[in-house]
Amino acid sequence: MWKFIKPRAATLRWWQLALLVAIFVAWHVLTSPGLLPNFVFENDRQAAFFFGEPLKIFGRIWAWFVTNGDIYQHLWVTLLETVLAFAIGTALGLACGLWLALSPLAAAIADPYIKALNSMPRVILAPIFAVWFGLGVASKVALGVTLVFFIVFFNVYQGVKEVSPVVLANARMLGASQRQLLRHVYLPSATSWVFSSLHTSVGLAFVGAVVGEYLGSARGVGYLILQAEGSFDINTVMAGILVLTAFALVLDMLVGLVEGRLMKWQPSAGETEKL
Repeated sequence: MWKFIKPRAATLRWWQLALLVAIFVAWHVLTSPGLLPNFVFENDRQAAFFFGEPLKIFGRIWAWFVTNGDIYQHLWVTLLETVLAFAIGTALGLACGLWLALSPLAAAIADPYIKALNSMPRVILAPIFAVWFGLGVASKVALGVTLVFFIVFFNVYQGVKEVSPVVLANARMLGASQRQLLRHVYLPSATSWVFSSLHTSVGLAFVGAVVGEYLGSARGVGYLILQAEGSFDINTVMAGILVLTAFALVLDMLVGLVEGRLMKWQPSAGETEKL
């Protein structure tokens, strides 16, 4: 029996689904009043107060999307802020990373300033952006850009620096111009580094949007979470977290699909070993 259900490529998704179901079942049992004796809290209502009840959380999500349909305007704002921050931060990080990697003098001049900006906890910029750009979409996008930019920048910079000198010498010997080197050598080398950073950047773009909404906004999922927190409605808070997590996974999956199409030339680990 174990031979058929043993985790492997064919049954991996089923094991992942089973683990997810087990987590929610355990969550339901531990937080539902009366199902288990008290062994941590003083009464059986406190666990539900602090951690929420899965059935009520799913009920809130159902009401948001189906019964009332009042989450769509908030979700649209948060997704717009996230996608804009992700796209702009990625483009700026890619451009600056390539420029400084190919310009040693400019990189040497900018090095202390880049390190200083990167060491700054960028969430503290949220109030400044709110003053500069107001409480609309722009301030959330600006915060998200600062979070995404440095992740992409450092990965692109390192990816270009990792180009083999032998490959560069051979390309130059064959008469490749600087534009051809950029297109056929530097960019392919940096692409794998870029996509490794983009999977992290998706989550950071969401962080920028939600933190900005949390500090000041009139719409957005972060705004809904803030309102629920003010009334100690942990079920709504958890529902907002689950919705954001689900859409972050969808965006990460889309990045993975793009990566799969653009990185077809890259051999897998098994193929590399055979070579």
